[in-house]
Amino acid sequence: MDWSDLAKQVIQLGAPMLGTALGGPLGGAAGQILAQALGSPTPTPAAVQASLPSADPEKLAEAEACWAEMIRAEAETQRAAIAETGVTMRAEIASNDVVQRWWRPAYAWELTLECAALWTVLVHEFWAGDIQTINALIGATTLLATYWGFRFGVLGVYISGRTREKVSAATGQDSPGVIEKLVKAVVKKK
Repeated sequence: MDWSDLAKQVIQLGAPMLGTALGGPLGGAAGQILAQALGSPTPTPAAVQASLPSADPEKLAEAEACWAEMIRAEAETQRAAIAETGVTMRAEIASNDVVQRWWRPAYAWELTLECAALWTVLVHEFWAGDIQTINALIGATTLLATYWGFRFGVLGVYISGRTREKVSAATGQDSPGVIEKLVKAVVKKK
């Protein structure tokens, strides 16, 4: 038995947010809150299930309120973190520091030249028939794929960040990311 087995029963007893949480990835945390509110002897799904039929509706409402407060607190924490990120981004945009302005474009150009250099070496070695160098490059494929995976990942973050900077400069506001949109949706439900 796990916490998701209690979800439907808890929803029917009048705690829809808590019941939904029991069925999701935060089921363990929601289950702990439910067990504590009901005064369950042990914080396990079986013990809580045994105490649910005789549960005081006020205790269930208390658990629901506790869960809602926890979600609100998490949303507020995320909102504050996102706001701080926006302040930092605006400060970086307004910065006249040459290094701050040019490190990302320089990184993109360097990575592009690095890839071009490897392809030049590879084509030359195929043309020249140098099997040793080709075998060495094939042997280093995992290392090179991992290395460039990280490098291109950083470049992707740069491109995304630069796009947000341009939107922010054009609109005067930080463009919301996925997490910020989620936080705003949760906070609106207050």
